[in-house]
Amino acid sequence: MKNKIKVLFVVPYPLNTAPCQRFRFEQYFDLLKCKGITYAVDPFVSPGLHRIIYKKGKYIAKFLYTFCCFLRRFYTVIRAFRYDIVFIHRETSPFGFIFFELFLKHAGKKIIFDFDDAVYLPNFSGANNIARLFKNYNKIKKIISISDVVIAGNSHLERYAVNFNKNVIVIPTTIDTDKYPLIEKERRKNAPVCIGWSGSYTTIQHFILLENVFKRLRDKFNVTIKTIGAPSDFSMKYIPIVAKIWCLENEIEELSGFDIGVMPLPDDEWGRGKCGLKALQYMALGIPAVCSPVGVNREIIQDGVNGFLANSEEEWIEKLSKLIKDHSLRKEIGIAGRKTVEERYSLARNGPVFLDILNNIYQRSSGCKYVKK
Repeated sequence: MKNKIKVLFVVPYPLNTAPCQRFRFEQYFDLLKCKGITYAVDPFVSPGLHRIIYKKGKYIAKFLYTFCCFLRRFYTVIRAFRYDIVFIHRETSPFGFIFFELFLKHAGKKIIFDFDDAVYLPNFSGANNIARLFKNYNKIKKIISISDVVIAGNSHLERYAVNFNKNVIVIPTTIDTDKYPLIEKERRKNAPVCIGWSGSYTTIQHFILLENVFKRLRDKFNVTIKTIGAPSDFSMKYIPIVAKIWCLENEIEELSGFDIGVMPLPDDEWGRGKCGLKALQYMALGIPAVCSPVGVNREIIQDGVNGFLANSEEEWIEKLSKLIKDHSLRKEIGIAGRKTVEERYSLARNGPVFLDILNNIYQRSSGCKYVKK
């Protein structure tokens, strides 16, 4: 790109702390630098608030931190005048109005809105109930309607967004395969098979859906159950859990310890809005994934070819059992999964699309139309 584009990323969380940001746009930053694009990141949540946001209690501290973060957003809109494009991920603030978005729009800023979850639905973690006081999920459709371009994480979210803005393009959640090496797992005689799940405080409720499945599998096989990112006090009755705290520096190392990765989801509007990150992380490393056939998982996984889809408890038992018993099958499915990520969900595949959006919106004052390939 010949033009010196300047982009301000207005986002919820600090850098390198949230998967929704790391795999949606943060991993494109090296590409932006290579193309001479200047960028800055302006999160709503401060480091201090981030340290306590999902901890129980601490309501006064959360309120004070949140109020300070809100005041700082006024500086954000002033800062935005130095940039050509404002990239908003999810929202500028957790409050139920779009004052900042409207101000940027009326100031003539070109706006890209990106979302990778059904953020137009109420969804709260148990530790962050204070958010209920501020949220207004109807505002998402208003933000979509005033944006020049909307980037949706999957086709389900795209179908929602086109009701309010016809200029929508899908960029799936993307994996930098250079940082996710294909793992060659050796057969380990008499060693337990590790079934793993990676997530967070807000998604542990989905993992619990498999509690009875794990109990039945442990009665039949030598398996261990491992979680990454679950709450420190998380446990399952009668099922020992190897619980690891999520840490960016050793995330890939911990994931590499999985022999099989699981991604259970409820078949509801929230589940259908998910973008399959867990499955893609497993697959990129050559770890066979078993997922609920919900939303984008149906697009990512071809059942029995590059992963498995399991709907009922009996299907989970059947398909996990196949993989537990057959090391060769795990390897075969893992290699096919890696190929899928390389061809459709890699940084090399989707990075140029992201750059093309920036270039087009910079050059066309009225937005741009995209021909979907």
